[in-house]
Amino acid sequence: MAGSAASVVHDGGMPEQPSASRPGARSVKIGADERTGWSSERPRREGAPERPANIAVHCTVLKPADRLRYSPGSLLVIVSASAAEREAFAARLVDDRASLLSLAKVRALLAGKVAEGELEDRARELLAAAVAKRLQNRDTVVLVADGVEAAEREPFVRAAAALKRPRHLILVETSRDQVAEEDLPTLNALRRALDAGELGEEGFQTALRLGGGTASEVKRLLFRPPPRDDD
Repeated sequence: MAGSAASVVHDGGMPEQPSASRPGARSVKIGADERTGWSSERPRREGAPERPANIAVHCTVLKPADRLRYSPGSLLVIVSASAAEREAFAARLVDDRASLLSLAKVRALLAGKVAEGELEDRARELLAAAVAKRLQNRDTVVLVADGVEAAEREPFVRAAAALKRPRHLILVETSRDQVAEEDLPTLNALRRALDAGELGEEGFQTALRLGGGTASEVKRLLFRPPPRDDD
């Protein structure tokens, strides 16, 4: 409209600021963070950290069954707020001991062989290397998570996603008195995300929640292709 003070919009989507030479105009300072803000068309600054790859997938929420079948070469992460229950569940159902990995298992192997102050870091390094090697060889990995935090399982899920290996999660529930108070909010968030099929955001293609007596009802954990249809 004639006489209106309309802004001029450039390709960047920002209105043109009034010139400081005009009477009454204010100079506008743009902060360094705004000048270097991310844009899909703007190259990243040299030395800026790499953005994590998006590994989100569709996640299917499975139902409990007496036999659970996964593809060979999968990464299966077993999570529980109870260390005893997650270890017992894995030990009972995983026949291939080489595929069963956990931070607790690596700590036990290193105990007495490295300094106490180095034990935790060294155990995490060895676990990451062992998981990576098996995934690269297209071997199955059953990882018993050390806790319920997403950050703990993220590096392993990303490693599997980069190699295009199937990723699955099983949450083994436990009684309330076995859950540490500080773990309760994280555990509740994990339950909600799992039930809503939202663990695909973490990169998991299937998720299963075993509560009450359903964990004990699982009799077989298989890593083999489904039987061929003879028809």
